[in-house]
Amino acid sequence: MKCLSCFLLLALVDLALLLGLATNPSHAQNSPQDFLDPHNAARAAVGVGPLAWDDTVASYAQAYADQRAADCALMHSGGQYGENIYWNSGDADAADAVSYWVSEEAYYDYNSNSCIGGECLHYTQVVWRDTMYLGCAKVTCDSGGTFITCNYDPPGNIIGERPY
Repeated sequence: MKCLSCFLLLALVDLALLLGLATNPSHAQNSPQDFLDPHNAARAAVGVGPLAWDDTVASYAQAYADQRAADCALMHSGGQYGENIYWNSGDADAADAVSYWVSEEAYYDYNSNSCIGGECLHYTQVVWRDTMYLGCAKVTCDSGGTFITCNYDPPGNIIGERPY
């Protein structure tokens, strides 16, 4: 009987984990390296130096992501850092968000320093040559889905300047 009780308890714990009831997924965050690696790969591709993780910038990102968990609205924080935001209706991760932002490279025209045929300002923030520090956060929205924000210090996308 004791083993049956243990088995039932383990089954309930497994079910709770599967359903996300035993954790607080709204505060789940990928590791700093999971965010840094794809950022730095995109930067290296255009000859720009790597970013370093900054805990202060990451704390800012987490505080803002926590605010967005209730509605998952794609609204910028309006803070002191450069910022990219991302929303997905499923369980997205750092690679998904950064890949989405970097995919905008297709719309960036270096010669005219402008976006042609689509959005490219997320991409130019990722590769902005003067940006040195990165901090990101991920939350699961109350209604489901994922909100990810990355903040950049110093910010990029200065009008009239090229990113690299």
